[in-house]
Amino acid sequence: MYYILHFQLEGGSVVITGYVEGLSPGKHGLHIHEFGDFSRGCLSTGPHYNPYGNDHGGPEDANRHVGDLGNIVAHITGLAKIQMVDHKITLVGEHSILGRTLCVTEFEDDLGKGGHDYSKTTGNSGNRLACAIIGVAREEYFPERGHLTTND
Repeated sequence: MYYILHFQLEGGSVVITGYVEGLSPGKHGLHIHEFGDFSRGCLSTGPHYNPYGNDHGGPEDANRHVGDLGNIVAHITGLAKIQMVDHKITLVGEHSILGRTLCVTEFEDDLGKGGHDYSKTTGNSGNRLACAIIGVAREEYFPERGHLTTND
């Protein structure tokens, strides 16, 4: 699995663009987890980032974890292109997501509405397939960013 995501602060929101390759076709949950710790692989990244103690929800819900970014959709080729705006995550201050982990899950996130025991904690989206620490990178290391669109 390979992915590149770019987080850009614009006003009071964060714009997320990029792609994930190597997924099975369909929807997969996208979450920010509390810790940037890979001592036990993706399992040591902790729970969804939730500094306010909310239930799990969808990106547009008022009551949601800060780390609940909803779903991405992989096409038949296994490629998911991402272009979203989120109003709860931030790249600055006490609740910054820098140094935390972004995880892609094996199944669709039910956005806290599925009625399953795990709906209000994880969206019942299954195991973590891939994870990466959210950090700061020099722009010249990622020239492909200028070519990322979801209109292809």
